[in-house]
Amino acid sequence: MTTNLPNPSDQNLAQLRDEHTPDAVRARLEDGPQHSYLKDFVYGAIDGAVTTFAIVSGVAGAELSAGVVIVLGVANLIGDGFSMAASNFLGTRAENQLREKARRIEEEHIELYPEGEKEEIRQIVSQKGFEGEDLDRAVEIITSDRSQWVDMMMREELGLSLENPPAWRAALTTFLAFVTVGSIPLLVFFANLILEHAIPSPYLLSALMTGVAFFAVGAFKSRFVDEKWYVAGVETLFVGGLAAGLAYLVGILLKDFV
Repeated sequence: MTTNLPNPSDQNLAQLRDEHTPDAVRARLEDGPQHSYLKDFVYGAIDGAVTTFAIVSGVAGAELSAGVVIVLGVANLIGDGFSMAASNFLGTRAENQLREKARRIEEEHIELYPEGEKEEIRQIVSQKGFEGEDLDRAVEIITSDRSQWVDMMMREELGLSLENPPAWRAALTTFLAFVTVGSIPLLVFFANLILEHAIPSPYLLSALMTGVAFFAVGAFKSRFVDEKWYVAGVETLFVGGLAAGLAYLVGILLKDFV
C-alpha cells in the first residue's frame, strides 16, 4: 500500500525535535488550542468578491452607468459585509451557548446520578480498547476529576468541541475579509472616477482583477489545507465566475425594465 506521507528525510528534523522537547510540549499544551479563523476569512473574502462583482456584472449587463456600480457596490460592501459579520457572530455565539448548556446538563447528571454517568464513561473507554483492570483504572482516573469527566462526555457522547473561537473575532475576520477582497472589483471604477474616465474598458479590467482575487483566495486557502494551490485557486475562480456570469445574465434579461 502506498501512502502520501512525507519522507522523514525531507522534514526539518531539528525543528521537530525543538518543538517536541518536554518543555516545549508542556508550554504548547498550557497555551491551549490555537483557534483558526481560516473559515471566517475564506467565507468573507469569497462572498465579498462574489457579491460585489455580481453587482458589477449585473450593471454591465443592464448597460447602466459606472456611477451606479460605485453606489451599489459600496452599499453592498457595508450592508452585506455587516450582515455577514453579524450572522457569523450570532452563529458562533449560539454554538458557544449550546456548549455551555450541554456542560451544565452533564454536570447536573453527574451530581444526580454519578453511577449512570460512570457507566457511560466505562463504555466509552471500553470502545477504545481498554478492558479488565486497565478499564477499571481508566474509569477511576477519569471520574476522579469532575472537569475531565465532563470534558470526555462533551467530546465522546455529545460530539461537541470544548472550545470555539471568540464570536467577535470570527465576525471581525469575516467583515474585514469581505470589505478588503470585495472592494477589488470596484477599484477600477474609483480610479476611473478620479482619472476622469481614462480607463477605456473598466468592466473588463474589473473582471480580470476579480478573477485574480478569486484565484488568490483559493491559493491562500491551500496553504492551510491538504490541497494543491492551483487546484484550490481554479476551484474558487470557477465558483466566483459562475456567480458573476449568472448576475450578468440577469442584468441582460432585465435591462429593458430600467
